[in-house]
Amino acid sequence: MRRTDGQFMMLVVMNALLLVAGVVISGGSFLSLFNLQSMAGQVPEIGLLAIGVMLAMCAGNGGIDLSGIALANLSGVVSAVLMVSILGPASDPTTFSLGFMFGCLLVGFAGGLFNGFLIARFSITPILCTLGTQMAFMGLAIVVSQGRAVTVGSPALLSSLGNDMLFGVPISFVIFIVVATLIGAVLKFTPFGLWLMLMGTNPKAATFAGFPKNGVILATYALSGTLSGLAGIIIAARNVNVKFDYGSSYLLIAILIAVMAGVRPEGGYGRVVCVVLSAVALQLMSSLLNFGGLSNFVRDFAWGALLLTFLAVGRYDVMGFFAPMRRSEDPSASVPQSPK
Repeated sequence: MRRTDGQFMMLVVMNALLLVAGVVISGGSFLSLFNLQSMAGQVPEIGLLAIGVMLAMCAGNGGIDLSGIALANLSGVVSAVLMVSILGPASDPTTFSLGFMFGCLLVGFAGGLFNGFLIARFSITPILCTLGTQMAFMGLAIVVSQGRAVTVGSPALLSSLGNDMLFGVPISFVIFIVVATLIGAVLKFTPFGLWLMLMGTNPKAATFAGFPKNGVILATYALSGTLSGLAGIIIAARNVNVKFDYGSSYLLIAILIAVMAGVRPEGGYGRVVCVVLSAVALQLMSSLLNFGGLSNFVRDFAWGALLLTFLAVGRYDVMGFFAPMRRSEDPSASVPQSPK
C-alpha cells in the first residue's frame, strides 16, 4: 500500500477509534445528535485555516502560513467596523450580512496576496514573512477596533451560516466540505495543482520546467488568505462579535491538523481529504477531553505533544524507510502527480 493511502486509512481508523472511545467514556451520549452537530459546527473555522496551512506547506522552501488566524480576525474586524458605520445590522440585515461577508473575503484575499507578493518579490522565507505579517495584521486589527470587541449582532443571513442546519448538518460544515472539495479538485485536475506540488517536490525541475513560479506563490497565498477571510465569516456567524485576539491557539491547531494529515513540512505533498479527516479527528479528541473533565491546559499540552510526535514520525518516514523512494534532484525528474 502506498504511503498516501496509508495516511488516509490511519486517519479513518483514528476517527473510528475516537468515536468508540467517546461512546465508552460518555455512556453513549457522545454520539447524540446534539453533540455530533455541535462538534461539526466547530470544525469549519479551524479546518479552513488548516487547508491554508497545507497549501503553503506544499509550496516548499519553508512555506507555512502563520498569519491565518490573525488575518481571519482582521477581516472580521475591518468588515464589521465598516459595515456598522455605513449601515448597521438592524436596519437591513440581509444587506449588512452580504456586505460583511464580501468585506471579509476581500480583506482575506488582499492579506494573502500581500504575503505572496513579499515572498515572491523579495524572496523572504515564508515562515518568517508570515510571522511578520501575523503581527502586522493583529496590530492593524487592534488599531481599527481600538482594542475592543466589535459587535456584529445576529442578522438573519449571517447568523444562519453559523447556527442553522441543512438536513440536520450545520450549514457551516456543509460550506467547509464544499470548499474543501473544490480545492481538492483544483489541486488534482488543474495545472496550478501540478505546479504547486512540483515546486515543493523538486525546485530545480520546477525552474527548468519554466512554469510561472511567482504566479504560483501569489495564487497559493492569495487562496490561503481567502480561506482565512471565509473563516472570519464563520467566526462572526457563530458569535455576536469579532475581536483581534480570537482563537489564540488556532495557529498551533491548524499546523497540527496539517501535520497529522501527512502534509510534508519540506513541501510537495498534501491531500485535502486527509486534512478534513484530521480536523474531524482533532475535534473528536477535544470533545473527548471535555467529556473526560480535563482542563484546557491539559488539552493544549496534548496538542503540543501530538504535534511533536507527528513531526518526529514524519521525519523518520521521509528520511528513513522512504529514503530509497525519494525522487532524484535532477531537473529531468518526472513531474509528480497532484494528490486529491
